[in-house]
Amino acid sequence: LIPFMDRAAYKFSLKEQVVDIPAQGCITKDNVSVEVDGLIYLEVQDAKKAAYGIDNYLRAASQLAQTTLRSAIGKIDLDKTFEEREKINTEVIDAIDQAALSWGVKVLRYEIKDITPPVSVKEAMEAQMTAERQKRANIATSEGLRQSMINQSEGEKQKQINEAQGKAAQVTLVAEADAKRIEMIAKATGEGISMVAAAIKDDGGIEALNMRLAEQYILQFGNLAKTTNTIIMPSNVADVAGLIATAMSTVREVK
Repeated sequence: LIPFMDRAAYKFSLKEQVVDIPAQGCITKDNVSVEVDGLIYLEVQDAKKAAYGIDNYLRAASQLAQTTLRSAIGKIDLDKTFEEREKINTEVIDAIDQAALSWGVKVLRYEIKDITPPVSVKEAMEAQMTAERQKRANIATSEGLRQSMINQSEGEKQKQINEAQGKAAQVTLVAEADAKRIEMIAKATGEGISMVAAAIKDDGGIEALNMRLAEQYILQFGNLAKTTNTIIMPSNVADVAGLIATAMSTVREVK
Protein backbone atom coordinates (compact mmCIF):
# COMPACT_ATOMS: atom_id res chain seq x y z
CA LEU A 1 0.00 0.00 0.00
CA ILE A 2 1.17 3.50 -0.85
CA PRO A 3 0.25 5.96 1.88
CA PHE A 4 -2.32 8.60 0.91
CA MET A 5 -2.78 6.97 -2.49
CA ASP A 6 -3.94 3.40 -1.85
CA ARG A 7 -6.75 2.52 0.50
CA ALA A 8 -7.94 -0.73 2.15
CA ALA A 9 -11.04 -1.99 0.39
CA TYR A 10 -11.95 -4.48 3.16
CA LYS A 11 -11.17 -4.68 6.82
CA PHE A 12 -11.71 -7.86 8.83
CA SER A 13 -11.28 -8.66 12.47
CA LEU A 14 -9.25 -11.79 13.07
CA LYS A 15 -10.92 -12.28 16.44
CA GLU A 16 -13.47 -15.02 17.04
CA GLN A 17 -16.92 -13.84 16.01
CA VAL A 18 -20.37 -14.97 17.17
CA VAL A 19 -23.21 -15.11 14.66
CA ASP A 20 -26.76 -15.37 16.01
CA ILE A 21 -28.85 -17.74 13.88
CA PRO A 22 -32.51 -16.65 14.04
CA ALA A 23 -35.23 -19.13 14.94
CA GLN A 24 -36.68 -21.06 12.04
CA GLY A 25 -39.35 -23.70 11.60
CA CYS A 26 -38.15 -27.29 11.15
CA ILE A 27 -40.15 -30.49 10.58
CA THR A 28 -39.04 -33.57 12.50
CA LYS A 29 -39.11 -37.10 11.15
CA ASP A 30 -42.44 -37.71 12.92
CA ASN A 31 -43.95 -34.57 11.29
CA VAL A 32 -43.85 -32.21 14.25
CA SER A 33 -43.05 -28.55 13.60
CA VAL A 34 -40.48 -27.03 15.97
CA GLU A 35 -38.74 -23.66 16.22
CA VAL A 36 -34.93 -23.92 16.46
CA ASP A 37 -32.30 -21.19 16.83
CA GLY A 38 -28.57 -21.28 17.45
CA LEU A 39 -25.14 -19.63 17.50
CA ILE A 40 -22.11 -19.97 15.17
CA TYR A 41 -18.59 -19.25 16.43
CA LEU A 42 -16.11 -18.55 13.61
CA GLU A 43 -13.00 -16.55 12.74
CA VAL A 44 -11.39 -15.16 9.60
CA GLN A 45 -8.12 -16.91 8.79
CA ASP A 46 -7.57 -15.63 5.21
CA ALA A 47 -8.62 -12.01 4.64
CA LYS A 48 -8.15 -12.18 0.85
CA LYS A 49 -10.54 -15.13 0.50
CA ALA A 50 -12.97 -13.52 2.92
CA ALA A 51 -12.94 -10.38 0.76
CA TYR A 52 -13.00 -11.87 -2.72
CA GLY A 53 -14.15 -15.47 -2.23
CA ILE A 54 -17.63 -14.60 -0.89
CA ASP A 55 -19.79 -11.49 -0.88
CA ASN A 56 -20.83 -11.80 2.80
CA TYR A 57 -19.36 -14.72 4.70
CA LEU A 58 -21.46 -14.02 7.83
CA ARG A 59 -24.73 -14.15 5.91
CA ALA A 60 -23.55 -17.19 3.95
CA ALA A 61 -22.60 -19.04 7.14
CA SER A 62 -25.96 -18.19 8.72
CA GLN A 63 -27.95 -19.37 5.69
CA LEU A 64 -25.96 -22.59 5.37
CA ALA A 65 -26.39 -23.27 9.10
CA GLN A 66 -30.17 -22.92 8.79
CA THR A 67 -30.31 -25.20 5.75
CA THR A 68 -28.14 -27.86 7.35
CA LEU A 69 -30.10 -27.63 10.60
CA ARG A 70 -33.43 -28.21 8.82
CA SER A 71 -31.96 -31.26 7.13
CA ALA A 72 -30.55 -32.66 10.40
CA ILE A 73 -33.81 -32.11 12.31
CA GLY A 74 -35.79 -33.83 9.55
CA LYS A 75 -33.82 -37.05 10.08
CA ILE A 76 -34.84 -37.62 13.71
CA ASP A 77 -38.02 -37.79 15.79
CA LEU A 78 -39.06 -35.04 18.17
CA ASP A 79 -38.03 -36.98 21.29
CA LYS A 80 -34.55 -37.49 19.85
CA THR A 81 -33.99 -33.81 19.08
CA PHE A 82 -33.49 -33.07 22.77
CA GLU A 83 -31.18 -36.05 23.25
CA GLU A 84 -29.03 -35.62 20.11
CA ARG A 85 -28.24 -31.90 20.22
CA GLU A 86 -24.52 -32.63 20.19
CA LYS A 87 -24.86 -34.80 17.10
CA ILE A 88 -26.87 -32.07 15.32
CA ASN A 89 -24.27 -29.44 16.28
CA THR A 90 -21.46 -31.58 14.84
CA GLU A 91 -23.36 -32.14 11.58
CA VAL A 92 -23.91 -28.38 11.12
CA ILE A 93 -20.25 -27.59 11.86
CA ASP A 94 -19.00 -30.16 9.35
CA ALA A 95 -21.27 -28.80 6.59
CA ILE A 96 -20.38 -25.12 7.14
CA ASP A 97 -16.67 -25.74 7.70
CA GLN A 98 -16.32 -27.60 4.43
CA ALA A 99 -17.96 -24.77 2.47
CA ALA A 100 -16.11 -22.06 4.41
CA LEU A 101 -12.67 -23.24 3.23
CA SER A 102 -13.06 -21.11 0.08
CA TRP A 103 -14.18 -18.14 2.19
CA GLY A 104 -11.02 -18.04 4.28
CA VAL A 105 -13.18 -18.65 7.35
CA LYS A 106 -12.84 -21.35 10.04
CA VAL A 107 -16.00 -22.48 11.84
CA LEU A 108 -15.05 -23.22 15.44
CA ARG A 109 -18.36 -24.52 16.82
CA TYR A 110 -22.13 -24.37 16.53
CA GLU A 111 -24.59 -24.50 19.43
CA ILE A 112 -28.35 -24.98 19.36
CA LYS A 113 -29.92 -22.50 21.78
CA ASP A 114 -33.56 -23.56 21.98
CA ILE A 115 -35.84 -26.19 20.48
CA THR A 116 -39.44 -25.03 20.92
CA PRO A 117 -42.28 -27.39 19.99
CA PRO A 118 -45.89 -26.18 19.47
CA VAL A 119 -47.97 -25.43 22.56
CA SER A 120 -50.19 -28.49 22.06
CA VAL A 121 -47.16 -30.75 21.73
CA LYS A 122 -45.55 -29.14 24.77
CA GLU A 123 -48.71 -29.73 26.82
CA ALA A 124 -48.85 -33.35 25.66
CA MET A 125 -45.19 -33.84 26.59
CA GLU A 126 -45.78 -32.29 30.00
CA ALA A 127 -48.80 -34.55 30.55
CA GLN A 128 -46.70 -37.54 29.53
CA MET A 129 -43.93 -36.52 31.91
CA THR A 130 -46.47 -36.03 34.71
CA ALA A 131 -47.93 -39.47 34.06
CA GLU A 132 -44.45 -40.98 33.99
CA ARG A 133 -43.54 -39.31 37.29
CA GLN A 134 -46.82 -40.51 38.83
CA LYS A 135 -46.10 -44.00 37.55
CA ARG A 136 -42.65 -43.97 39.14
CA ALA A 137 -44.14 -42.61 42.36
CA ASN A 138 -46.74 -45.40 42.42
CA ILE A 139 -44.05 -47.99 41.78
CA ALA A 140 -41.89 -46.54 44.53
CA THR A 141 -44.86 -46.54 46.93
CA SER A 142 -45.76 -50.14 46.12
CA GLU A 143 -42.13 -51.21 46.47
CA GLY A 144 -41.95 -49.45 49.82
CA LEU A 145 -45.16 -51.16 50.98
CA ARG A 146 -43.90 -54.51 49.73
CA GLN A 147 -40.60 -54.08 51.56
CA SER A 148 -42.45 -53.00 54.69
CA MET A 149 -44.62 -56.13 54.59
CA ILE A 150 -41.54 -58.29 54.04
CA ASN A 151 -39.78 -56.65 56.97
CA GLN A 152 -42.86 -57.07 59.15
CA SER A 153 -43.20 -60.77 58.27
CA GLU A 154 -39.49 -61.30 58.85
CA GLY A 155 -39.80 -59.60 62.22
CA GLU A 156 -42.82 -61.74 63.14
CA LYS A 157 -40.96 -64.85 62.02
CA GLN A 158 -37.92 -63.93 64.12
CA LYS A 159 -40.19 -63.15 67.07
CA GLN A 160 -41.80 -66.61 66.85
CA ILE A 161 -38.37 -68.23 66.57
CA ASN A 162 -37.14 -66.34 69.63
CA GLU A 163 -40.26 -67.27 71.60
CA ALA A 164 -39.91 -70.93 70.61
CA GLN A 165 -36.24 -70.92 71.58
CA GLY A 166 -37.13 -69.25 74.88
CA LYS A 167 -39.81 -71.85 75.64
CA ALA A 168 -37.43 -74.66 74.69
CA ALA A 169 -34.77 -73.22 76.98
CA GLN A 170 -37.35 -72.88 79.77
CA VAL A 171 -38.49 -76.49 79.35
CA THR A 172 -34.87 -77.61 79.40
CA LEU A 173 -34.18 -75.67 82.59
CA VAL A 174 -37.32 -77.06 84.27
CA ALA A 175 -36.42 -80.59 83.22
CA GLU A 176 -32.87 -80.15 84.49
CA ALA A 177 -34.20 -78.73 87.77
CA ASP A 178 -36.63 -81.66 88.16
CA ALA A 179 -33.88 -84.12 87.38
CA LYS A 180 -31.62 -82.44 89.91
CA ARG A 181 -34.38 -82.45 92.53
CA ILE A 182 -35.14 -86.13 91.92
CA GLU A 183 -31.45 -86.89 92.09
CA MET A 184 -31.11 -85.01 95.38
CA ILE A 185 -34.22 -86.72 96.84
CA ALA A 186 -32.96 -90.11 95.75
CA LYS A 187 -29.55 -89.35 97.20
CA ALA A 188 -31.06 -88.12 100.48
CA THR A 189 -33.37 -91.15 100.62
CA GLY A 190 -30.45 -93.46 99.98
CA GLU A 191 -28.40 -91.76 102.64
CA GLY A 192 -31.35 -91.97 105.06
CA ILE A 193 -31.80 -95.66 104.36
CA SER A 194 -28.10 -96.20 104.83
CA MET A 195 -28.21 -94.36 108.14
CA VAL A 196 -31.26 -96.36 109.28
CA ALA A 197 -29.59 -99.58 108.25
CA ALA A 198 -26.48 -98.58 110.15
CA ALA A 199 -28.56 -97.59 113.18
CA ILE A 200 -30.37 -100.93 113.15
CA LYS A 201 -27.07 -102.73 113.36
CA ASP A 202 -26.17 -100.78 116.50
CA ASP A 203 -27.31 -101.83 119.96
CA GLY A 204 -30.95 -100.89 120.55
CA GLY A 205 -31.44 -100.09 116.87
CA ILE A 206 -34.41 -102.43 116.42
CA GLU A 207 -36.14 -101.05 119.49
CA ALA A 208 -35.60 -97.46 118.35
CA LEU A 209 -37.03 -98.29 114.95
CA ASN A 210 -40.11 -99.90 116.50
CA MET A 211 -40.67 -96.88 118.71
CA ARG A 212 -40.34 -94.54 115.74
CA LEU A 213 -42.86 -96.55 113.75
CA ALA A 214 -45.29 -96.49 116.66
CA GLU A 215 -44.96 -92.72 117.02
CA GLN A 216 -45.57 -92.17 113.32
CA TYR A 217 -48.57 -94.50 113.35
CA ILE A 218 -50.16 -92.68 116.26
CA LEU A 219 -49.39 -89.26 114.75
CA GLN A 220 -50.81 -90.05 111.31
CA PHE A 221 -53.87 -91.74 112.77
CA GLY A 222 -54.55 -88.66 114.87
CA ASN A 223 -54.22 -86.33 111.88
CA LEU A 224 -56.55 -88.52 109.86
CA ALA A 225 -59.18 -88.40 112.57
CA LYS A 226 -59.08 -84.55 112.62
CA THR A 227 -59.94 -84.12 108.93
CA THR A 228 -63.60 -85.26 109.18
CA ASN A 229 -66.48 -85.59 111.59
CA THR A 230 -66.44 -89.34 111.10
CA ILE A 231 -64.59 -91.30 113.75
CA ILE A 232 -62.16 -93.74 112.18
CA MET A 233 -61.27 -96.82 114.15
CA PRO A 234 -58.64 -99.31 113.14
CA SER A 235 -59.88 -102.71 112.06
CA ASN A 236 -57.96 -104.42 114.82
CA VAL A 237 -57.74 -102.38 117.95
CA ALA A 238 -55.60 -105.05 119.55
CA ASP A 239 -52.92 -104.38 117.00
CA VAL A 240 -52.89 -100.71 117.92
CA ALA A 241 -52.79 -101.50 121.59
CA GLY A 242 -50.07 -103.98 121.00
CA LEU A 243 -48.13 -101.45 118.97
CA ILE A 244 -48.52 -98.83 121.69
CA ALA A 245 -47.51 -101.32 124.33
CA THR A 246 -44.49 -102.24 122.32
CA ALA A 247 -43.60 -98.58 121.88
CA MET A 248 -43.99 -97.89 125.60
CA SER A 249 -41.97 -100.94 126.47
CA THR A 250 -39.30 -99.87 124.06
CA VAL A 251 -39.23 -96.39 125.54
CA ARG A 252 -38.80 -97.80 129.03
CA GLU A 253 -36.04 -100.09 127.85
CA VAL A 254 -34.27 -97.23 126.08
CA LYS A 255 -34.48 -95.14 129.22
